[in-house]
Amino acid sequence: MLRNVLLAAGLATLTAAPLLAQNTNSGTDKFQQLDQLLPTPNSFRTASGAPGADYWQQRADYNIRVTLDDNKQAITGAEDITYTNLSPDVLTYLWVQLDQNILDKNSITTATQVGEVKDKMSFQAMEYLMRSDFDGGFKIESVKLKGGKALKHTINHTMMRIDLPTPLRPKQAVTFSVAWHYNINDQLKISERSGYEFFPEDKNYLYEIAQFYPRMAVYNDVRGWQHKQFLGNGEFTLPFGDYRVSITAPADHVVGATGVLQNPDQVLTATQRKRLAQAADSKKPVLIVTQMEAEQAEQKRVKGTKTWTYAAKNVRDFAWASSRKFIWDAMEIEQAGKPVLCMSYYPKEGNPLWGKYSTEVVAHTIKTYSKHTIDYEYPVAISVHGPVGGMEYPMICFNGGRPEKDGTYSADRKYGMISVIIHEVGHNFFPMIINSDERQWTWMDEGLNTFVQYLTEQEWERNYPSRRGEPKNIVEYMRTDKSLQTPIMTNSESVLQFGPNAYAKPATGLNILRETVMGRELFDHAFKTYAQRWAYKHPEPADFFRTMEDASGTDLDWFWRGWFYTTDHTDLSIEGVKWYTVDSKNPEIENAKRREMLNSAPQTLSQQRNLQDIQKTLVDEKPELKDFYNNFDPTATTDADKARYQQYVQSLSEEQRSRLNAGLHFYELDLRNIGGLTMPVIVQMTYEDGKTEVVNIPAEIWRKNNEHITKVFITPKPVVSFALDPFQETADTDLSNNSFPRKLAPSRFELYQQQQQAAPNPMQQQSTSQQNRPAGTGSSTGGTN
Repeated sequence: MLRNVLLAAGLATLTAAPLLAQNTNSGTDKFQQLDQLLPTPNSFRTASGAPGADYWQQRADYNIRVTLDDNKQAITGAEDITYTNLSPDVLTYLWVQLDQNILDKNSITTATQVGEVKDKMSFQAMEYLMRSDFDGGFKIESVKLKGGKALKHTINHTMMRIDLPTPLRPKQAVTFSVAWHYNINDQLKISERSGYEFFPEDKNYLYEIAQFYPRMAVYNDVRGWQHKQFLGNGEFTLPFGDYRVSITAPADHVVGATGVLQNPDQVLTATQRKRLAQAADSKKPVLIVTQMEAEQAEQKRVKGTKTWTYAAKNVRDFAWASSRKFIWDAMEIEQAGKPVLCMSYYPKEGNPLWGKYSTEVVAHTIKTYSKHTIDYEYPVAISVHGPVGGMEYPMICFNGGRPEKDGTYSADRKYGMISVIIHEVGHNFFPMIINSDERQWTWMDEGLNTFVQYLTEQEWERNYPSRRGEPKNIVEYMRTDKSLQTPIMTNSESVLQFGPNAYAKPATGLNILRETVMGRELFDHAFKTYAQRWAYKHPEPADFFRTMEDASGTDLDWFWRGWFYTTDHTDLSIEGVKWYTVDSKNPEIENAKRREMLNSAPQTLSQQRNLQDIQKTLVDEKPELKDFYNNFDPTATTDADKARYQQYVQSLSEEQRSRLNAGLHFYELDLRNIGGLTMPVIVQMTYEDGKTEVVNIPAEIWRKNNEHITKVFITPKPVVSFALDPFQETADTDLSNNSFPRKLAPSRFELYQQQQQAAPNPMQQQSTSQQNRPAGTGSSTGGTN
């Protein structure tokens, strides 16, 4: 119990603590508005965060023909691009992205990669250092205007400028063609967002192909052409359009892609088409290609090719996968009255995990994201298992998560696989539909997507082990040296600690807004409003910040400033607590309290020793030295005391007498913001009777002094302890200063032997234990032998 009790002379004399000096000023105040940091609203993007009356965006439509060479692991392609200028500007040239040039021998990425040679290195690490030996860049064969006239073009690493023979005026369109080829990278040696995996056991390849064609760059009202070089982290910024893509592959390959298959009669068997029809009425995934059929295809080498044609409307990109190893399953769900065919493609090496979970996860993700953002409107959603650990494209994504060769897997592998599928399928919403500029701001797609991924995981299974989203999970990152961190509002290519900063930190921030700052009702409405406003458009950070405030009626500038624009962290501390009670003036009550305090006061060391060493004092030997005060009891109540009390009570109003006798307790908390990040103050009080109360004080309590405040709590019964952030809502990095009285925070260390063998996963352990069990000792379900 807190015993630092200061008794005031009465309620009227119980004064508030002196106000701490204000230490905020323009330019340093954590509650300063963001007006100076955000762009000025205009007719394209309004102050409310909504698209303006004059908002516009460009359009690019594609007709692509590609051929996969399964012998050389190469792609040859040709495309016709129709680019429509819907801007108010006259364009004299166009910029096209050549993102595959990141694997060019002379790429900026290769030239600027950093690393070190260690005494002991893996072959994979050496392959990374030697990646410049592989030539995987685009080889542009021709660029021509419709009709066959060659167009002047200039390649600047991952960007190509096409000079137009005549200016492209507003509302005009131009069609041009590009022909190219390139070598596909071995994804296990050169890890990129696309590539192949070779399976030596059956000598087959599995291809996951993206960034395989020259793509139009975005031209918009914010920065004109977005032609920042692709260096690896800053992903893709692309305009919307319609796609028709014909993929020629070996005749025994199964090809999955963005969009809807246009020629099923030419590429699917009658049995496969029948199974697809069955999938539309099934509540469980239906196998279109079974594992047995895929294994048979692995052993055969059918000669010839097939061309699979897919079409997709109003998408920003296109990707595909191809292999004779693919098992294929499908299940149709209904979303907002429209059918969505959820599908998975995976080799036998992915089972049993993939056959059991993948398509179910796809369907769950589409439903849950639609609830929290906008309805999913595309006709298909696909998850593919192959060498790419996790990468997203419209309607299709590539995901890792492979069990052991014996079919067992750890819990981490299972939940890691489910999480990556949720995350990558979720990217259909951010940024495939809500189409932010990934080249500039990774957090706008990865951070927002990771946040909804967390919500989706929690709806998959109670207490799902989510890695990101909960504030407590980001504490270790927030504790790291500030020199190793960058603000969230940092260009994608310059972000340090990419995963924690671009994924976890923005996702955690949104969770804090939803649970602690705004509440679920206000947050969910504002978040859906942002998704609805910017679906199939190109939002910027200011559009998100402004919409969240506009739709919720909440000033969040302090939160954006601290969480997104700085590397401050949360560390709030209770520096001290003072306990006050009101002096009732009743002499019988107050004298009894004084007597109790005097009797319970501890004896000093000198007093304890004097009782032993001094047998008699002088006054004991000479009683005549005693006077009135030797027998005076200062805690005794006299008639005069009682009379004065009655006179005092009579002078008070009825309300004042009620206040005087209420028996309230006043606690003055001394609070300090050590980490610099402004946060709500969440205080849990534990009372003498064991009950608790939690008070959530808005962050605005820090507005007059960003570093040091006092707060008075008035309670009807004694408080024995105070604690800040009891439910770990704010990512507080030091819990040891959150309690008063202080609590010791236990830590643990581990002892181990060097060169330990990796422990088998629990499924393997159980299998081994059953194999080692003596005959006749099988498990029993009841009864006796």
